[in-house]
Amino acid sequence: MKVQCVICDTIETIENNSLEAKRLRNRPIHTYMCEVCKDRITKRTNERAETGNFKLYRSKVEEEEW
Repeated sequence: MKVQCVICDTIETIENNSLEAKRLRNRPIHTYMCEVCKDRITKRTNERAETGNFKLYRSKVEEEEW
């Protein structure tokens, strides 16, 4: 399956039977990002998190008591 990175627009080929290919076919909201861009974003995010001025907003998961 041919996929295009949303950031750098490089075209890559991934295996048709992979989990990522299935997600891209079945859910059009999911987008593909190449490994180079993923690594760059992860590195920059970690650098900003170390400064202390970066807040990562995540939704809180509340546990149900049964």
